[in-house]
Amino acid sequence: MNITFIGYGNVGAPLADHLQKLGHLVTLAARDVHSDAVKKVQARNANIKAAPIESAVQAAEVVFLATPFSANEQIIPPLADQLAGKIIVDCTNPVGAGLSHGLNSVQSGAQHLQTLAPKAHVVKAFTIYGFENLEDNHYPQYPIKPIMMYCGDATEAKHKVAHLIEQLGWQALDVGGLEQALHLEHMTLLWVRMVRLNGANPHMVWAMLTR
Repeated sequence: MNITFIGYGNVGAPLADHLQKLGHLVTLAARDVHSDAVKKVQARNANIKAAPIESAVQAAEVVFLATPFSANEQIIPPLADQLAGKIIVDCTNPVGAGLSHGLNSVQSGAQHLQTLAPKAHVVKAFTIYGFENLEDNHYPQYPIKPIMMYCGDATEAKHKVAHLIEQLGWQALDVGGLEQALHLEHMTLLWVRMVRLNGANPHMVWAMLTR
């Protein structure tokens, strides 16, 4: 797939790296293609390209959004036309004071993102863990894979994102429509509170057992 990343810090960089190594064409959407942030990712993987934001989004089939949630209001509306018909993988989380939900749990960040790009297909994914598990999600001592939950309203878009999730070594778990994103965002807050505040192991993941 032709995949563009808007945001390539702790979350976006490992995902971009792994996806490129799986054979996808990965491009960083950059205001400055020679910025330190771009150079840092390319030092890790020289096969990742960088292009101006508008052209990178226009060329993409899938756009990973891995920015701070607060930046979405400025970044997404000018790109709404280019994003029409494309898949947005929403890796962002609205976080408020005291690790509360940044939209007061009235609406999910993914649903708000959908209003900013109404003709795109938003799929919430890669949000229920910290970046450590995006760097390395291998647990060879266990006979099952960790799960990556995802949700969205567009069936075909979800199928494509599920394929990427599975390529990256997760068990993909579809939890429903985009309204479920609020619950995934609360799971993120749960993980963050357990790990960042209470000292749990940052390589803690969820798994699914069925009978």
